[in-house]
Amino acid sequence: MASRLGSLPPQLASTSLHHHRHHLRNPQCSGQASLSWRRAVVPAQLELISASTSPGKIPKPFSSADVLHHCWLNTAVATSLSQGTPVRPTSILVVGATGTLGRQVVRRALDEGYDVRCLVRPRPAPADFLRDWGATVVNGDLSKPETIPATLVGVHTVIDCATGRPEEPIRTVDWEGKVALIQCAKAMGIQKYVFYSIHNCDKHPEVPLMEIKHCTEKFLQDSGLNYLIIRLCGFMQGLIGQYAVPILEEKSVWGTDAPTRIAYMDTQDIARLTFIAMRNEKISKELLTFAGPRAWTTQEVITLCERLAGQDANVTTVPVSILKFTRQLTRLFQWTNDVADRLAFSEVLSSDIVFSVPMTETYNLLGVDQKDIVTLERYLQDYFANILKKLKDLKAQSKQTDIFL
Repeated sequence: MASRLGSLPPQLASTSLHHHRHHLRNPQCSGQASLSWRRAVVPAQLELISASTSPGKIPKPFSSADVLHHCWLNTAVATSLSQGTPVRPTSILVVGATGTLGRQVVRRALDEGYDVRCLVRPRPAPADFLRDWGATVVNGDLSKPETIPATLVGVHTVIDCATGRPEEPIRTVDWEGKVALIQCAKAMGIQKYVFYSIHNCDKHPEVPLMEIKHCTEKFLQDSGLNYLIIRLCGFMQGLIGQYAVPILEEKSVWGTDAPTRIAYMDTQDIARLTFIAMRNEKISKELLTFAGPRAWTTQEVITLCERLAGQDANVTTVPVSILKFTRQLTRLFQWTNDVADRLAFSEVLSSDIVFSVPMTETYNLLGVDQKDIVTLERYLQDYFANILKKLKDLKAQSKQTDIFL
């Protein structure tokens, strides 16, 4: 695939993309501007981003003084390429295909007959499971814009599930990489761009990850692409490692004393609704929010896991005040800024907020019956039933082995 890069239009040459990465790394920042955006059409050259005076804001990662920074930028959008060979509507590129949501999107797409290409970073352990499922895997890295254009050749729709790794600065993939991907998608004539965001991201500019998601939404809306933005509240799959497994292993479960309520949703349902929305001709340049059937507090989730596991949890409660203090402390040191950014997100999740929305209108739009959406009770019940059965079978095999010994 990389060998085809030389045949791409000159505005997508890797040297040009590499040159413009400098602008991503050095934005000019200012203090207290409101978020607004302005487009500029550049007919001959793809500019990833130029630091200028157009009022959009984005957090700056390397500062020890300010909690919130606003940066100015121009969104430069390349004109559409001349008409070439039409691409099939079933040809999609999934970015972030190895993640919790991404792999469910891939599986759903393959089940529905899509031709699936997965953009993954080069890694020591290849993503062979994606190939085993029937997807095509191409290497690319959002933090290296010159690797992106070749992965988009022959693609109709981009589904962006990517997010940065915990050890990376939030800005690297979730902002700089997304800007590069959106600009390349526009220049390559991608027909639809699906972007997963966070519910209420526009209401929490003090949280870098949520602010970045909101800015990316605005950037995509101004790009000229046909987009579908889907805001999510929380994944049921994330509760397994956070609560279910520690309870079964009799380890500490960490929680907070805040009454936050989150409407968790099964990633398989998210993937299913995504493709229904993609095929709906009435849904174009839309922002939808997906939420589970009910919003749960941390304590309610723990209590449900205890009941299904048949044992009590060893709960360690972290007061919200401790999270706030830790966040302020880590802001004093440049090398802990990214930790502070993630703690800011934890602080929001631990506040008196409900991460949920009424879904009746969305179900009607998509033609979906609410009864077909998996509830958290059913999801966890299935998990514990399966895992407890396996544990019981292992114990039975162990006793049988002891007899023969």
